[in-house]
Amino acid sequence: MQIIQSVVVKQVLTEKSKEKLFEKFQAQKLQLQKERDQLLFELKRLEKSKNFSPSALKKHFEKEIQMRQEKEKLLDFQIEQLHILPIGSELKEKEVQALLEIKVGDIWDDKNGQPTIIIRDGIIDEIR
Repeated sequence: MQIIQSVVVKQVLTEKSKEKLFEKFQAQKLQLQKERDQLLFELKRLEKSKNFSPSALKKHFEKEIQMRQEKEKLLDFQIEQLHILPIGSELKEKEVQALLEIKVGDIWDDKNGQPTIIIRDGIIDEIR
């Protein structure tokens, strides 16, 4: 019989992966800033059209802008933490599903532990 089991994928922090993560965070931050600017532009454009209630319109756009600002703050925190982390740290990247073969007579405790895949610079380094 086969069952589905969650497998944790962790990334070992190297100079290369640290730089890639930093660039990824910066790109996400830049995208959020562009979205915020676009929302402000759209708000001003729609305010001039007079087709919508100004207060409801402003409230909706401010909520969207606020959400992006919160995401930017989170990215700033992640960048700050990235600078603090020492090389060799393991970062949980994601969880994936794997098929596990079980049969009568297997020891359940041996099969029930959560396996982990360790990645170093994009290459599987170890499976625990």
